[in-house]
Amino acid sequence: MDVYRESLKLHERKKGKLEIKSKVKLSDKKDLSLAYTPGVAQPCLEIKKNKNNVYKYTIKQNTVAVISDGSAVLGLGNIGPEAAIPVMEGKCILMKEFGSIDAFPICLATQDSEEIIRTIRNIAPVFGAINLEDISSPRCFEIEERLQNLGIPVFHDDQHGTAIVVLAAVINSLKVVKKDIEKTNVVISGAGAAGIAIAKMLKNYGANDIILVDSMGIVSKDRTDLNVVKKEMLKTTNKYNKSGKLADAMKNADIFIGVSAPNIVSEAMVRSMNNDAVVMAMANPVPEILPGLAKKACAAIVCTGRSDFPNQVNNVLAFPGIFRGALDAKAKRITMEMQLAAAKAIANHIKPARDKVLPSILDKKVSTAVANAVRKMALRQKA
Repeated sequence: MDVYRESLKLHERKKGKLEIKSKVKLSDKKDLSLAYTPGVAQPCLEIKKNKNNVYKYTIKQNTVAVISDGSAVLGLGNIGPEAAIPVMEGKCILMKEFGSIDAFPICLATQDSEEIIRTIRNIAPVFGAINLEDISSPRCFEIEERLQNLGIPVFHDDQHGTAIVVLAAVINSLKVVKKDIEKTNVVISGAGAAGIAIAKMLKNYGANDIILVDSMGIVSKDRTDLNVVKKEMLKTTNKYNKSGKLADAMKNADIFIGVSAPNIVSEAMVRSMNNDAVVMAMANPVPEILPGLAKKACAAIVCTGRSDFPNQVNNVLAFPGIFRGALDAKAKRITMEMQLAAAKAIANHIKPARDKVLPSILDKKVSTAVANAVRKMALRQKA
Protein backbone atom coordinates (compact mmCIF):
# COMPACT_ATOMS: atom_id res chain seq x y z
CA MET A 1 0.00 0.00 0.00
CA ASP A 2 1.39 3.44 -0.91
CA VAL A 3 1.74 6.26 1.61
CA TYR A 4 -1.26 8.20 0.25
CA ARG A 5 -3.74 5.31 0.58
CA GLU A 6 -2.31 4.36 3.97
CA SER A 7 -2.62 7.96 5.20
CA LEU A 8 -6.21 8.13 3.97
CA LYS A 9 -7.08 4.98 5.91
CA LEU A 10 -5.38 6.39 9.03
CA HIS A 11 -7.40 9.61 8.87
CA GLU A 12 -10.65 7.70 8.31
CA ARG A 13 -9.97 5.27 11.15
CA LYS A 14 -8.98 7.96 13.65
CA LYS A 15 -11.54 10.54 12.47
CA GLY A 16 -8.84 13.20 12.45
CA LYS A 17 -5.67 13.48 14.51
CA LEU A 18 -6.70 15.59 17.51
CA GLU A 19 -8.78 15.30 20.65
CA ILE A 20 -9.38 17.37 23.79
CA LYS A 21 -8.45 15.90 27.16
CA SER A 22 -9.24 17.27 30.60
CA LYS A 23 -6.41 18.06 33.01
CA VAL A 24 -8.68 17.61 36.04
CA LYS A 25 -10.86 14.76 37.28
CA LEU A 26 -14.62 15.07 37.68
CA SER A 27 -15.42 12.27 40.10
CA ASP A 28 -17.70 13.99 42.62
CA LYS A 29 -19.50 17.23 43.45
CA LYS A 30 -16.39 18.81 44.94
CA ASP A 31 -14.51 18.26 41.68
CA LEU A 32 -17.38 19.95 39.85
CA SER A 33 -17.48 22.87 42.28
CA LEU A 34 -13.74 23.48 41.82
CA ALA A 35 -13.59 23.10 38.04
CA TYR A 36 -16.92 24.78 37.31
CA THR A 37 -19.57 26.51 39.38
CA PRO A 38 -19.25 28.03 41.96
CA GLY A 39 -15.45 27.87 42.25
CA VAL A 40 -14.69 28.93 38.68
CA ALA A 41 -15.95 32.44 39.50
CA GLN A 42 -12.80 33.22 41.46
CA PRO A 43 -10.25 32.88 38.61
CA CYS A 44 -12.69 34.85 36.45
CA LEU A 45 -12.67 37.69 38.99
CA GLU A 46 -8.87 37.57 39.30
CA ILE A 47 -8.54 37.93 35.52
CA LYS A 48 -11.07 40.78 35.53
CA LYS A 49 -8.87 42.60 38.09
CA ASN A 50 -5.71 42.01 36.04
CA LYS A 51 -5.85 40.71 32.45
CA ASN A 52 -2.33 39.32 32.74
CA ASN A 53 -3.71 36.75 35.17
CA VAL A 54 -5.19 35.00 32.13
CA TYR A 55 -1.73 33.46 31.66
CA LYS A 56 -1.81 32.23 35.27
CA TYR A 57 -5.23 30.64 35.34
CA THR A 58 -6.10 29.52 31.78
CA ILE A 59 -4.85 27.61 28.75
CA LYS A 60 -3.70 30.85 27.09
CA GLN A 61 -0.14 30.38 28.39
CA ASN A 62 0.29 27.20 26.34
CA THR A 63 -2.13 27.47 23.42
CA VAL A 64 -1.49 28.33 19.77
CA ALA A 65 -4.07 28.83 17.03
CA VAL A 66 -3.03 27.36 13.67
CA ILE A 67 -5.01 29.52 11.25
CA SER A 68 -5.45 29.10 7.49
CA ASP A 69 -7.85 30.17 4.77
CA GLY A 70 -6.89 27.18 2.60
CA SER A 71 -5.58 29.41 -0.19
CA ALA A 72 -2.04 28.02 -0.54
CA VAL A 73 -1.92 24.57 1.00
CA LEU A 74 1.26 22.55 0.99
CA GLY A 75 1.80 21.94 -2.71
CA LEU A 76 -1.95 21.58 -3.27
CA GLY A 77 -2.85 25.23 -3.89
CA ASN A 78 -6.17 26.91 -3.19
CA ILE A 79 -8.19 23.95 -1.92
CA GLY A 80 -10.38 25.79 0.59
CA PRO A 81 -10.79 25.67 4.37
CA GLU A 82 -12.39 22.22 4.77
CA ALA A 83 -9.70 20.51 2.67
CA ALA A 84 -7.01 22.34 4.64
CA ILE A 85 -8.07 20.86 7.99
CA PRO A 86 -5.92 17.68 7.79
CA VAL A 87 -2.79 19.79 7.24
CA MET A 88 -3.62 22.12 10.13
CA GLU A 89 -4.34 19.14 12.38
CA GLY A 90 -0.93 17.78 11.39
CA LYS A 91 0.70 21.05 12.35
CA CYS A 92 -1.02 20.89 15.73
CA ILE A 93 0.15 17.38 16.56
CA LEU A 94 3.71 18.39 15.65
CA MET A 95 3.43 21.29 18.10
CA LYS A 96 2.29 18.86 20.79
CA GLU A 97 4.86 16.19 20.04
CA PHE A 98 7.90 18.44 19.73
CA GLY A 99 6.96 21.47 21.81
CA SER A 100 4.39 20.23 24.38
CA ILE A 101 2.09 22.96 23.04
CA ASP A 102 -1.71 22.71 22.86
CA ALA A 103 -2.49 23.88 19.34
CA PHE A 104 -5.86 24.04 17.61
CA PRO A 105 -6.69 24.17 13.88
CA ILE A 106 -8.87 27.05 12.73
CA CYS A 107 -9.75 27.09 9.02
CA LEU A 108 -11.61 30.20 7.96
CA ALA A 109 -14.36 30.30 5.33
CA THR A 110 -13.06 33.54 3.84
CA GLN A 111 -10.07 34.67 1.81
CA ASP A 112 -10.77 38.34 2.40
CA SER A 113 -7.71 39.78 4.16
CA GLU A 114 -9.70 42.34 6.17
CA GLU A 115 -12.08 39.69 7.46
CA ILE A 116 -9.19 37.36 8.37
CA ILE A 117 -7.44 40.13 10.29
CA ARG A 118 -10.66 41.08 12.09
CA THR A 119 -11.41 37.44 12.97
CA ILE A 120 -7.95 36.81 14.40
CA ARG A 121 -8.20 39.95 16.53
CA ASN A 122 -11.54 38.77 17.86
CA ILE A 123 -10.41 35.26 18.83
CA ALA A 124 -6.97 36.27 20.16
CA PRO A 125 -7.90 36.45 23.90
CA VAL A 126 -7.81 32.65 24.32
CA PHE A 127 -4.49 32.05 22.54
CA GLY A 128 -0.88 32.67 23.54
CA ALA A 129 0.26 32.89 19.92
CA ILE A 130 -1.01 32.69 16.34
CA ASN A 131 0.53 30.47 13.66
CA LEU A 132 -0.59 31.68 10.23
CA GLU A 133 -0.41 28.82 7.76
CA ASP A 134 -0.90 28.25 4.03
CA ILE A 135 -2.18 31.74 3.18
CA SER A 136 -1.36 32.86 -0.35
CA SER A 137 1.22 35.50 -1.25
CA PRO A 138 1.25 38.52 -1.23
CA ARG A 139 -1.79 38.61 1.13
CA CYS A 140 0.12 36.71 3.82
CA PHE A 141 2.64 39.55 4.19
CA GLU A 142 0.00 42.20 4.88
CA ILE A 143 -2.03 39.97 7.21
CA GLU A 144 1.01 39.13 9.33
CA GLU A 145 2.34 42.69 9.39
CA ARG A 146 -0.96 44.24 10.46
CA LEU A 147 -1.31 41.78 13.35
CA GLN A 148 2.07 42.53 14.90
CA ASN A 149 0.39 44.82 17.46
CA LEU A 150 -1.93 42.06 18.69
CA GLY A 151 -0.01 41.64 21.94
CA ILE A 152 0.86 37.99 21.23
CA PRO A 153 3.22 36.53 18.61
CA VAL A 154 1.79 36.23 15.10
CA PHE A 155 4.10 34.11 12.98
CA HIS A 156 3.62 32.94 9.39
CA ASP A 157 5.50 29.65 9.41
CA ASP A 158 5.51 29.22 5.62
CA GLN A 159 7.65 32.34 5.51
CA HIS A 160 9.81 32.40 8.61
CA GLY A 161 9.89 28.75 9.66
CA THR A 162 11.14 27.79 6.22
CA ALA A 163 13.67 30.64 6.21
CA ILE A 164 15.02 29.67 9.63
CA VAL A 165 15.68 26.05 8.66
CA VAL A 166 17.15 27.11 5.32
CA LEU A 167 19.54 29.47 7.10
CA ALA A 168 20.58 26.68 9.48
CA ALA A 169 21.32 24.47 6.47
CA VAL A 170 23.25 27.29 4.79
CA ILE A 171 25.32 27.93 7.94
CA ASN A 172 26.35 24.29 8.16
CA SER A 173 26.83 23.86 4.41
CA LEU A 174 29.25 26.79 4.36
CA LYS A 175 31.15 25.23 7.26
CA VAL A 176 31.59 22.06 5.20
CA VAL A 177 32.67 23.79 1.95
CA LYS A 178 34.69 26.38 3.87
CA LYS A 179 33.10 29.53 2.46
CA ASP A 180 32.11 32.80 4.15
CA ILE A 181 28.54 34.03 3.93
CA GLU A 182 29.79 37.55 3.21
CA LYS A 183 31.39 36.29 -0.02
CA THR A 184 28.58 34.05 -1.23
CA ASN A 185 26.12 34.76 -4.02
CA VAL A 186 22.68 33.22 -3.60
CA VAL A 187 19.96 32.46 -6.15
CA ILE A 188 16.43 31.84 -4.87
CA SER A 189 13.93 30.32 -7.28
CA GLY A 190 10.48 31.26 -6.04
CA ALA A 191 9.50 34.74 -4.92
CA GLY A 192 6.43 33.90 -2.86
CA ALA A 193 6.14 33.79 0.91
CA ALA A 194 9.01 31.37 1.50
CA GLY A 195 11.37 32.85 -1.10
CA ILE A 196 10.94 36.40 0.16
CA ALA A 197 11.45 35.37 3.80
CA ILE A 198 14.56 33.34 2.92
CA ALA A 199 16.01 36.32 1.08
CA LYS A 200 15.41 38.61 4.06
CA MET A 201 16.88 36.08 6.48
CA LEU A 202 20.04 35.48 4.43
CA LYS A 203 20.51 39.22 3.91
CA ASN A 204 20.26 39.78 7.65
CA TYR A 205 22.84 37.05 8.14
CA GLY A 206 25.23 38.79 5.74
CA ALA A 207 24.94 37.18 2.28
CA ASN A 208 26.91 39.10 -0.35
CA ASP A 209 24.22 39.20 -3.02
CA ILE A 210 20.85 37.51 -3.48
CA ILE A 211 18.98 37.16 -6.75
CA LEU A 212 15.28 36.31 -6.64
CA VAL A 213 13.75 34.51 -9.61
CA ASP A 214 10.03 34.05 -10.20
CA SER A 215 8.13 32.31 -13.01
CA MET A 216 8.84 35.24 -15.34
CA GLY A 217 12.57 35.40 -14.68
CA ILE A 218 14.99 37.38 -12.52
CA VAL A 219 13.37 39.98 -10.28
CA SER A 220 15.09 43.13 -11.53
CA LYS A 221 14.48 46.85 -11.86
CA ASP A 222 13.87 46.32 -15.59
CA ARG A 223 10.64 44.42 -14.87
CA THR A 224 7.31 46.26 -15.04
CA ASP A 225 5.16 43.38 -13.72
CA LEU A 226 6.40 43.23 -10.12
CA ASN A 227 4.07 43.44 -7.13
CA VAL A 228 4.77 45.76 -4.21
CA VAL A 229 6.60 43.12 -2.19
CA LYS A 230 9.00 42.22 -5.01
CA LYS A 231 9.68 45.89 -5.73
CA GLU A 232 10.55 46.41 -2.08
CA MET A 233 12.94 43.44 -2.16
CA LEU A 234 14.96 45.10 -4.92
CA LYS A 235 16.28 47.54 -2.30
CA THR A 236 18.34 44.74 -0.76
CA THR A 237 18.71 42.14 -3.54
CA ASN A 238 20.17 41.90 -7.06
CA LYS A 239 22.62 44.72 -6.42
CA TYR A 240 24.02 44.55 -9.97
CA ASN A 241 20.53 44.52 -11.52
CA LYS A 242 21.09 41.27 -13.34
CA SER A 243 18.28 40.29 -15.70
CA GLY A 244 17.29 37.18 -17.63
CA LYS A 245 16.10 33.70 -16.76
CA LEU A 246 16.96 31.24 -13.98
CA ALA A 247 19.89 29.87 -15.99
CA ASP A 248 21.37 33.37 -16.16
CA ALA A 249 20.96 33.89 -12.44
CA MET A 250 22.70 30.63 -11.55
CA LYS A 251 25.95 31.39 -13.38
CA ASN A 252 28.73 31.87 -10.78
CA ALA A 253 26.32 31.43 -7.86
CA ASP A 254 27.49 29.69 -4.69
CA ILE A 255 24.07 28.65 -3.38
CA PHE A 256 20.86 27.74 -5.18
CA ILE A 257 17.67 27.63 -3.11
CA GLY A 258 14.51 26.35 -4.73
CA VAL A 259 11.03 26.90 -3.35
CA SER A 260 9.31 26.84 -6.70
CA ALA A 261 8.56 24.10 -9.23
CA PRO A 262 9.74 20.62 -10.23
CA ASN A 263 12.47 19.84 -12.75
CA ILE A 264 13.33 23.42 -13.70
CA VAL A 265 17.08 23.14 -12.99
CA SER A 266 19.37 21.26 -15.38
CA GLU A 267 22.77 19.69 -14.82
CA ALA A 268 24.25 22.39 -17.02
CA MET A 269 22.83 25.08 -14.76
CA VAL A 270 24.42 23.44 -11.71
CA ARG A 271 27.76 23.15 -13.55
CA SER A 272 27.63 26.89 -14.26
CA MET A 273 27.73 27.61 -10.52
CA ASN A 274 30.94 28.25 -8.59
CA ASN A 275 33.01 25.36 -7.23
CA ASP A 276 31.66 23.60 -4.13
CA ALA A 277 28.14 24.72 -4.95
CA VAL A 278 25.28 24.17 -2.53
CA VAL A 279 21.97 23.13 -4.12
CA MET A 280 18.82 23.23 -1.99
CA ALA A 281 16.02 21.99 -4.25
CA MET A 282 12.95 21.99 -2.02
CA ALA A 283 9.95 21.86 -4.34
CA ASN A 284 7.66 19.04 -3.17
CA PRO A 285 7.10 16.27 -3.98
CA VAL A 286 9.41 16.64 -7.01
CA PRO A 287 12.40 18.96 -6.46
CA GLU A 288 13.78 21.50 -8.92
CA ILE A 289 16.52 18.95 -9.66
CA LEU A 290 16.89 15.44 -8.29
CA PRO A 291 19.84 14.96 -5.90
CA GLY A 292 21.54 12.38 -8.12
CA LEU A 293 21.60 14.75 -11.06
CA ALA A 294 22.80 17.69 -8.95
CA LYS A 295 25.65 15.61 -7.53
CA LYS A 296 26.50 14.33 -11.02
CA ALA A 297 26.84 18.00 -11.99
CA CYS A 298 29.40 18.42 -9.16
CA ALA A 299 27.24 20.06 -6.48
CA ALA A 300 29.08 19.67 -3.18
CA ILE A 301 25.96 19.59 -1.00
CA VAL A 302 22.39 18.82 -2.01
CA CYS A 303 19.27 19.33 0.15
CA THR A 304 15.62 18.67 -0.60
CA GLY A 305 12.32 18.86 1.27
CA ARG A 306 11.88 15.09 1.14
CA SER A 307 12.49 12.55 3.87
CA ASP A 308 13.74 9.86 1.46
CA PHE A 309 16.89 11.83 0.58
CA PRO A 310 19.69 13.06 2.87
CA ASN A 311 19.59 16.67 4.11
CA GLN A 312 15.84 17.11 4.45
CA VAL A 313 14.86 20.74 5.04
CA ASN A 314 11.72 20.62 7.18
CA ASN A 315 10.00 23.34 9.23
CA VAL A 316 9.42 20.95 12.13
CA LEU A 317 13.01 21.65 13.15
CA ALA A 318 11.99 25.24 13.86
CA PHE A 319 8.37 26.07 14.65
CA PRO A 320 7.67 23.92 17.76
CA GLY A 321 10.76 25.31 19.51
CA ILE A 322 10.09 28.85 18.33
CA PHE A 323 6.55 28.87 19.72
CA ARG A 324 7.68 27.08 22.90
CA GLY A 325 10.34 29.73 23.53
CA ALA A 326 8.00 32.60 22.70
CA LEU A 327 5.27 31.26 25.01
CA ASP A 328 7.72 30.68 27.85
CA ALA A 329 8.98 34.26 27.54
CA LYS A 330 5.42 35.63 27.13
CA ALA A 331 6.76 37.44 24.08
CA LYS A 332 4.51 39.85 22.23
CA ARG A 333 6.16 39.17 18.86
CA ILE A 334 8.81 37.02 17.20
CA THR A 335 11.64 39.28 16.08
CA MET A 336 14.31 38.76 13.44
CA GLU A 337 16.86 38.36 16.24
CA MET A 338 14.77 35.54 17.74
CA GLN A 339 14.61 33.88 14.33
CA LEU A 340 18.38 34.16 13.84
CA ALA A 341 18.90 32.68 17.29
CA ALA A 342 16.68 29.75 16.32
CA ALA A 343 18.62 29.13 13.10
CA LYS A 344 21.94 29.15 14.93
CA ALA A 345 20.60 26.77 17.57
CA ILE A 346 19.55 24.30 14.87
CA ALA A 347 22.88 24.60 13.06
CA ASN A 348 24.94 24.23 16.22
CA HIS A 349 23.07 21.11 17.30
CA ILE A 350 25.22 18.87 15.09
CA LYS A 351 28.69 18.63 13.60
CA PRO A 352 27.87 19.00 9.90
CA ALA A 353 28.93 16.75 7.04
CA ARG A 354 28.08 16.74 3.33
CA ASP A 355 25.14 14.40 3.82
CA LYS A 356 24.13 15.82 7.20
CA VAL A 357 23.87 19.59 7.34
CA LEU A 358 20.75 19.49 9.53
CA PRO A 359 19.69 17.45 12.58
CA SER A 360 17.15 14.67 12.18
CA ILE A 361 13.59 16.00 12.25
CA LEU A 362 12.84 13.29 14.85
CA ASP A 363 15.46 14.61 17.29
CA LYS A 364 13.31 16.22 20.00
CA LYS A 365 16.36 17.82 21.61
CA VAL A 366 16.42 20.27 18.69
CA SER A 367 13.11 21.82 19.80
CA THR A 368 14.48 22.25 23.32
CA ALA A 369 17.62 23.95 22.01
CA VAL A 370 15.58 26.25 19.77
CA ALA A 371 13.12 27.07 22.58
CA ASN A 372 15.95 27.99 24.94
CA ALA A 373 17.63 30.21 22.34
CA VAL A 374 14.37 31.97 21.42
CA ARG A 375 13.32 32.46 25.04
CA LYS A 376 16.71 33.95 26.01
CA MET A 377 16.66 36.33 23.05
CA ALA A 378 13.04 37.35 23.74
CA LEU A 379 13.84 38.14 27.38
CA ARG A 380 16.99 40.02 26.38
CA GLN A 381 15.05 42.11 23.88
CA LYS A 382 11.96 42.37 26.08
CA ALA A 383 10.10 41.46 22.89
